[in-house]
Amino acid sequence: MDYSLLKTLCETHAPSGEEHTMKAFLLDYINNHQRNWKVQPKLIYGSELQDCLVLVFGEPRTAVYAHMDSIGFTVRYENQLVPIGGPEAKSGYKLSGKDSLGPIACELDVNDEGQVFYKFGRGIDTGTSLTFECDFRETGEYIQSCYLDNRLGIFNCLKLAETLENGMIIFSCWEEHGGGTVPFLAKLMYEQYKVKQALIADITWVTEGVQHGKGVAISMRDRNVPRQTFIRKIIDIATDSNIPFQLEVEASGSSDGRELQQSPYPIDWCFVGAPEDNVHSPDEKVHKKDIEAMISLYRKLMSAL
Repeated sequence: MDYSLLKTLCETHAPSGEEHTMKAFLLDYINNHQRNWKVQPKLIYGSELQDCLVLVFGEPRTAVYAHMDSIGFTVRYENQLVPIGGPEAKSGYKLSGKDSLGPIACELDVNDEGQVFYKFGRGIDTGTSLTFECDFRETGEYIQSCYLDNRLGIFNCLKLAETLENGMIIFSCWEEHGGGTVPFLAKLMYEQYKVKQALIADITWVTEGVQHGKGVAISMRDRNVPRQTFIRKIIDIATDSNIPFQLEVEASGSSDGRELQQSPYPIDWCFVGAPEDNVHSPDEKVHKKDIEAMISLYRKLMSAL
């Protein structure tokens, strides 16, 4: 599989609150490639959806959610930084961004009290966002880079779009920093398209029960507990498909599924995503077999559900 698109996605600066850059990239990519897709989708975007983007294929029965934002840092005052979401912070990590004076390539510095700063040859404009500098590495078995969470979810959706006949792909915002866009996206999918089931294309953790190279993870629960009749339906389809998968059960963690479950709409949801190591760091690591299994299972689920 060619991972050059994934590399470009990981390099795109789009922390929570600045998803407009990712939306612009996606619109350009879709406009240039959709002629080769099995079905050309209806694109829904604009001020009523803020920076979110929705693709509608045929007569949708199921929606796939993938958040566009990443973690990062916001410049405060002097050389202080404030986290966006929950990034891992270690002295020496390379950060990049841009302010009114031009491009920025600086270094993260964490003091003994855990306070976070930047090291740079000049002051950086207050409010500037900084993200991990992208060092995309590909070996025979692994992809390693910052922001595989959730650029891999977006990559999965774009590969799914090539063959999708009926369904919705919904690119959301702010997932890493508290969410907030899913309620109006859920309203759109339920009230306008009568869609009552969703898959969450996001990235989970490698743990003692979910390992590299053993398939995509189907999460039976995290901090939230989705309706288990729907989860069992997902598991049955995956079992019949012979696509490698792993079952995940966690007590913590969350996703866009949380907001679907808390919405006033009767929407079933299931988190289905590849596991990664070194979460929220510049060195997130995913096995290629799990990426391939994720894409294959999404194609199967979207045709079977």
